[in-house]
Amino acid sequence: MKNARAAIMLVISIVLGLAVTALAVVWVSQKAAVASNKVAVAAVDIELGSRLNAQMLKVVDWPSGSLPTGGFDDMKTLQDRVVRTSIQRGEAILNSKLAPEGTQGGLSAVIAEGKRAMTVRVNDVVGVAGFALPGNYVDVMVNFQQDAPGGKGADEKQHISKTVLTHVLVLAVAQEASRDDTKPKVVNAVTLELSLADAEKLDLARNIGTLSLVLRNQIDQGNATTVGVRKSDLLGESVRPAVAITRPASPRPTIRTEAAAAQVPMADKSKVEVIRGVQKSRADLDLL
Repeated sequence: MKNARAAIMLVISIVLGLAVTALAVVWVSQKAAVASNKVAVAAVDIELGSRLNAQMLKVVDWPSGSLPTGGFDDMKTLQDRVVRTSIQRGEAILNSKLAPEGTQGGLSAVIAEGKRAMTVRVNDVVGVAGFALPGNYVDVMVNFQQDAPGGKGADEKQHISKTVLTHVLVLAVAQEASRDDTKPKVVNAVTLELSLADAEKLDLARNIGTLSLVLRNQIDQGNATTVGVRKSDLLGESVRPAVAITRPASPRPTIRTEAAAAQVPMADKSKVEVIRGVQKSRADLDLL
């Protein structure tokens, strides 16, 4: 009797085990079917401006419920496409990160439509001690000598510092355009992304004065307008008023009119002074 019960329990256990195994197999197969979508990802770290090839890519399974928008499932469609931003290994290749088809590689591929790239010479001070890196935004300030009002010559020139460009994207420092490295780099040249009008302003500014880059917060979109700072503003000097030099007028000759001459009292001609030796006396004369 006991042997029969043991046999029955053994059979039940086997049946339950087989049922659980079957359910697990069905569950795993369903999960596998859900994750069967293919997506092309980066097999290595890819720098911006690079042209894609088969060695840089691989295809992996991606959950269908979280497929990235603009992804690719065939590496052949990505051959020779140029990336506009750095891509990390394992990151999905998206159309928004690629330059239009037919674009050549290099820095020109990452310049936004309607923009230009312009390089300015910097040093460890102008370049914000190397913290102005690709992907950062800077303001451009120029220091120059401005003619005083009236243009009275070199002695009347005054120094002025003025911010001429704001929220300018740094495309590259020296010959490096990678935006993944955050370590400061002291270089002698920085390439900026500008509109054509701003490029003209920058070209004029670097020829009339000394440039300085001012690093700004990446999420700060504000553009404050200033009138610049002059030496008199910095030192608190007031503008001296113009001093008018006056000269004394030369005396004009006095012209007497007949009326004025009539007002002059006439000398009394009815008396004469008589001097005898050391004695003086006056005598009356009868003029009639």
